[in-house]
Amino acid sequence: MFVRHFFCETAHGYFIVQISSAKFLCSAPDLDACPVGSLPEFAFIGRSNVGKSSLLNLLAGEHGLARVSPTPGFTKMINIFDINKTWRLVDLPGYGFAEGAKKDSARFNKAVANYLKCRESLSLVFALVDSGLPPQDMDLEFIEWLVRHGVPFVLVFTKADKAAAAAVQANIAAFMERIAAWFVQPPTAFTCSAQSGQGRQELLGVIDETLTAIRAQAGDEFAPAPAPKKRPDRQRPW
Repeated sequence: MFVRHFFCETAHGYFIVQISSAKFLCSAPDLDACPVGSLPEFAFIGRSNVGKSSLLNLLAGEHGLARVSPTPGFTKMINIFDINKTWRLVDLPGYGFAEGAKKDSARFNKAVANYLKCRESLSLVFALVDSGLPPQDMDLEFIEWLVRHGVPFVLVFTKADKAAAAAVQANIAAFMERIAAWFVQPPTAFTCSAQSGQGRQELLGVIDETLTAIRAQAGDEFAPAPAPKKRPDRQRPW
């Protein structure tokens, strides 16, 4: 039971994908209501109040693309955004949100699980973890679920500017130690801050690397990224 390591070398001169257009496409209550998977999708998910919507806005360069709310668990639908008309960002409901009835929480958790397991156009998951906190059981359980179901992902430790650097590094090290036994090689991890912009280029670099691999797998490096008939080849290192 393991997920292959994702190699990202954006610091070594790899092209960073440029976002020329970003617009809201739809909100779907479940997998069946999602639009046809015609483009590669990059999903973002994390515990409530992890800063997911703020990070999506940072990546897209659109302040109001994903609605940011002070209320944990505001996102309750699968929100899909069209980027450059060639790929999509997906804002998934956070797990463990405080507001709403338990039956709603369970329903949305099931919808998210179905999306993550069955959405063929899902290319990569960005699993968000609050870097200002020590390892949380809810985050660890979710990462273990991704590993168990073979969902490709990278870790993103958010809010890197909200705590002392030493505390952030200690929390990240503790988290990586807790999950180390689940992997042949540990998953790639990034730190980011929606406020300062830290991590934006690296995350866009990951997206560009993935899109390039999808194009290469389709046999046409220069065509707009096509919809994969299946998830990227698991033999690839991501």
